[in-house]
Amino acid sequence: MSLIYTCRHCGHEIGKLDEPVIDTSMLGFDQLSSEDREQMIQYLENGDMEIQIICEDCQETLKSNPQYHELDFFIQ
Repeated sequence: MSLIYTCRHCGHEIGKLDEPVIDTSMLGFDQLSSEDREQMIQYLENGDMEIQIICEDCQETLKSNPQYHELDFFIQ
């Protein structure tokens, strides 16, 4: 099983954890609301989990352009 972290804005793969067993509570997923979990975590057909977060580059862009927070995707 793998956890794949990708940027929800640009799609860049930020990191990947390959472990046979992953305790998601140790990663803090149990602290997320059910709505946040639904939006951030995708279960792939092969059993992997894709976690959508924000990369540093997109975070800097959001910091410089706060109006972009209103958009789901600001990179065209």
